Amino acid sequence: MPNQTQNTQPLAVSFKLLLALYLIIPLCIVLQLSDTTLFSGTLLNYLPNSPSHFLLFQVLFGTPHIIASTLLLTTNKDYFSFYQKKIIFMTLAIALFFSIANQVLSYYTLYIMVSSWTVYHVLKQQLGVGRALYKLPDWLFYILLWLSISSGIGIYMGIFLKDTLSLMQAQWLKYIAASLVICLLLTTVLCQRYVNNRMGTLFLWANSSLIFASFYFYSQEYYFFAILIPRLIHDATAYIFYVVHDVNKHASQPQNWLYRYAHKIKLNTFIVLPLLSFLLTYLLHVYGDQWVNSLGQFFFDIDIKKAISLGLIGYFSLMHYYTEAFTWKHGSPYRQHIRFKDF
Repeated sequence: MPNQTQNTQPLAVSFKLLLALYLIIPLCIVLQLSDTTLFSGTLLNYLPNSPSHFLLFQVLFGTPHIIASTLLLTTNKDYFSFYQKKIIFMTLAIALFFSIANQVLSYYTLYIMVSSWTVYHVLKQQLGVGRALYKLPDWLFYILLWLSISSGIGIYMGIFLKDTLSLMQAQWLKYIAASLVICLLLTTVLCQRYVNNRMGTLFLWANSSLIFASFYFYSQEYYFFAILIPRLIHDATAYIFYVVHDVNKHASQPQNWLYRYAHKIKLNTFIVLPLLSFLLTYLLHVYGDQWVNSLGQFFFDIDIKKAISLGLIGYFSLMHYYTEAFTWKHGSPYRQHIRFKDF
């Protein structure tokens, strides 16, 4: 690790490192093909439909980067003050929406809405990172983006709602997803004509391949890999930005209580946010509901179910989807501490 006190060069996000994350795609394909051809589907029989069924996966992916995003926003007073009105507005909007929606909408309708927002968030981030490299016309970029999102939603619904769909409904959903994926492939070929640099080309096809691979695993019923790939790439990409930001903002002169304390105990700036977010995720997932329920029984003699795993983490997730849409845009306070390596 670089010496934080002597290194005055700002840390930069490496597009090569971001691109390397997509190597999870061929790795999963090799595992799937090996399982199919050599082991008669033994791995498939062991894997759950979703990585979230593994506690270890929940601790490593999904929630940690959401907690990290929340810490980044709330522990820096300048950021929280800058976005305070938007945070308050969205908090009230979430509370109002779910208080009404729980009465008038079915569970599956709410699930589809939240899941679609999740897919939108994940893919908008990935395509947004590559947008500066593609340099596509706006109209073409948004066709690429919405075809990716529509395909992703179709795949996601096909996986997570499969037990609630009839055989015909499931088949039609797969046909729709396949049609969207074909349109995405043709659009990617069209986009290629506008990209004039090698890194842009690689990112263009890497992001489209994220959808192609997820659909492939969905069609082969390796649902675990279909969900794992976008989650791992998305979460790792987010952490790269968070760490680069925090090193550039806090390494030489800590500017909030979190990094001032870390500096006192000589904890390297590189690991502060990842370490704390993983630790908090573990505590919330393993003990959070239990602690809140125990307090509810002790003080009010009532059971409080899933207050943390569904309530608090759900709120953090929705706020994360909302705030990340503008906190990393050009001109935002966050971007003052982000640099990119030449490619």
